[in-house]
Amino acid sequence: MSEQRPVEPVQPAQPDQSLMPAPTEPFGPATAPPPGWMPPPPPAPVPMWNRIAAYLVLIAVIAAAAGAGIGWSLARATNPQTAQSNTPQSPIVAATPNTGSTNGNTTADAIAARVDPAIVDINTTIGTSAAAGTGMIISSSGEILTNNHVVTGSTSITVTVQGRSQTYSAHVVGVDISQDVALIQVDQTVSGLPTVKFANSSSLKVGDTVVAIGNALGQGGTPHATQGQITDLDQTITASTGGNSSETLNGMIQSDALIYEGDSGGALVNTAGQVVGMITAGQAQGFRSAASDVGYAIPSNTALDIVNRIRAHDQSPDLTYKQQGYMGVQVQTLDSAGAAQLGVNVSAGAVVTAVVPGSPAANAGIPRYAVITSVGGQAVTSTDTLGTAVKSHQPGDQVSVTWVTSSGTHTATVTLAGVNP
Repeated sequence: MSEQRPVEPVQPAQPDQSLMPAPTEPFGPATAPPPGWMPPPPPAPVPMWNRIAAYLVLIAVIAAAAGAGIGWSLARATNPQTAQSNTPQSPIVAATPNTGSTNGNTTADAIAARVDPAIVDINTTIGTSAAAGTGMIISSSGEILTNNHVVTGSTSITVTVQGRSQTYSAHVVGVDISQDVALIQVDQTVSGLPTVKFANSSSLKVGDTVVAIGNALGQGGTPHATQGQITDLDQTITASTGGNSSETLNGMIQSDALIYEGDSGGALVNTAGQVVGMITAGQAQGFRSAASDVGYAIPSNTALDIVNRIRAHDQSPDLTYKQQGYMGVQVQTLDSAGAAQLGVNVSAGAVVTAVVPGSPAANAGIPRYAVITSVGGQAVTSTDTLGTAVKSHQPGDQVSVTWVTSSGTHTATVTLAGVNP
C-alpha cells in the first residue's frame, strides 16, 4: 500500500481553459473565488508528491445498481498535441481471456510482475503546475495508451519506463475526448519496449478477480498493485471536476480493487496479466480521501477500438489530432467595479490575473491586470469570447492582441503556442 499523507488543497485559479490550464485541486473543495473583479493570486508552489493529477469529481452511477457518491478522477493533466505522423499501423487485437495464472501464483504482486515492465509513469506540465498519471505501452516503438484527462491541456509531457534510467519526452498522437482515451508517442527513437497484452473484455463477469496497477499518488517507481473483483459491468458515470465541465462515460467496468490518485491510465488486468480495462475514475466518501475501493475502468475493447482508429488516421469527428492555440494567461471577465479599481477606460474585456512565465503572452509583454480587448481582430468582452478568439487560431499563428492598462492602450503581435484540447 502507498502511504497516505495529509495534503492541503491547492488554491484554484479561475482560468479560461483555452488560455491556460487550471492548477490541480488534489483533495479539497475549491476555495470560493474572490468577490467581484478581484483576481486571485498566482497559485503557490506545492511539493512534487502533492502535484498529482487528481480532481474531485461527482460520480453518478446510472446503469444497473444505480447510486451516487463523492469521488475523484484519478489523474487529470496534460500535454500538447501534434498532428499524427507515419503510416497507419496494423490494428492491435485483443486475445481470448486466459482466466488462469500462468504460474499458479495469483497474488496481486505476482500478477502485476508480468505487467509492470509495460506500465509507465506520465508527468505533465500544466501552466505553472504539474501532474502525474499512468500509461500502458502498446507497441515496442513507444506508443502509449492513457486517459485523455491525463494529457489534456498540458504544454509538456514526459514518460518514465520501468527499468530505464532515461526519461522520455512524448507527444499526443490523437484523442477521443468523449471516451477519455488518448494515444501518445515517445519522441525519441526507441525499440524493443515491452508491451501489455489485451484480453477481450466482452466475456468479463461480476465476481472475476482483477488487479489494478498504476502510478499511485504519482510517486513513481514500481507500479502499485491491488487486487479485487469486478462488482458491476456496463456502468454509466458522470465525472465532474466541480466546475462547469463534466464528462459522461458509458459501458464502464466497476471493481473494488483499491485505486489512488495518479492511477488513471493504468491497467486493470485479469489473473493472467492481460489488460481488460483502463483505470479512469474512482468513488470516495470524503473530499480528502486518498484512495477509493469503488473504481471504474474503460473496457479494453472500447479503448482498443479507439486506439486502432487513431493509428489508422481515421478522420471521424469524434477523434481529435490538432492542438488548440495557447496564450498562457489566466483571466476573468471585467465588470464595472473592476474597471474602476484598475483605472482603465473600458467597460468590457478579460482581466489577466496571472501570466505563465515564458508563455506567448509573457514574451509579448502582456502584464498582469491588463484587460485584453481584442485578439486577431475579434473583440474580447469576456473570458468566453477570449477563449473563442484564441481557439480560432492554430499554434504558431501570429495574432495581434490589444490590451488596456491604466497607462493606456497597447498592441503587440503574439505567436501562439499549443496545448492538447
